[in-house]
Amino acid sequence: MSRDPQSPLPARSEPPSTPSTGLPSESPLLSLHAAVVFLAAVLIGLIMGGLMFLHEKSVPAAVATGLLTAGGSVSVLHKLIG
Repeated sequence: MSRDPQSPLPARSEPPSTPSTGLPSESPLLSLHAAVVFLAAVLIGLIMGGLMFLHEKSVPAAVATGLLTAGGSVSVLHKLIG
C-alpha cells in the first residue's frame, strides 16, 4: 500500500509523551512480603481450624482455633520469611 502523494501529513495535536518507565503510578496496597506472610498465615489457620473441627466436631472451637493460629503465626512468619 502506497500513500497518496497529494494527501497532507496528519497533524500532531499532542506533544510527544515521555517514555514510560514501567513503574505503576501508585504504590501497591501490600508489599510482596506482607502478602506472602498473610497468605501463609491464612493457610495455617485454615488447616488448624479444619483439624480442630475434625477432632471436636464444634464449629465455634474450630473458628476460634483457626483465628488464633493465624493471628499468632503472623509475627513468626514475618521473622522467618523476612
